[in-house]
Amino acid sequence: MGVKNIERLIEERQKIEPINPAELTLEEKVVEIRRTTRVVEGGRRFSFSTLAVVGDRNGHVGFGHGKANEVPPSIAKAIADAKKHLIRVPLIEGTIPHDVIGKYESAVVLLKPARKGTGVVAGGPVRPVLELLGVTDILTKIIGRTTNPNNTVRAVFDALLQIRSPEQVAAIRGVDEEKIRKNYRIYASAPIVK
Repeated sequence: MGVKNIERLIEERQKIEPINPAELTLEEKVVEIRRTTRVVEGGRRFSFSTLAVVGDRNGHVGFGHGKANEVPPSIAKAIADAKKHLIRVPLIEGTIPHDVIGKYESAVVLLKPARKGTGVVAGGPVRPVLELLGVTDILTKIIGRTTNPNNTVRAVFDALLQIRSPEQVAAIRGVDEEKIRKNYRIYASAPIVK
């Protein structure tokens, strides 16, 4: 089994549902900056690799990479790349509609909807992605064996690409949307059991 190409999946999604980043007011966050060293005859040469996330806090989010010999250009390249890889995710009352597991190499991320007031229960590189997406209530868990932020962010995007709204599920199944909504597991509007 090969490794998923998340960027290709995002590009395929954009062909179906194009997103113009110029129309959105995007915020940016740098998730990670890595310094790599190359030893040459005169000493060491440093270069920087940056992972950045952009989002409008209203259902649109993207990630990108940038490499350069200095930090600011690598950040600029990462942000420009992130704007090319934007996706739209259906949100219901500040949370995702259903549970989903995203996988990328050895990174596995579980995303679960949460009731209003729970907050974003996420750590590491998962939090900036969900915050810039606009999620206000969610439960997450990094299950995989890796602490690599690149793979973890890709696993989150794999999960986000799997999320379907009740309208999409109804269209896929050819069923009445109200029937889907009635049976849809939405934690945000679920009553609190005492």
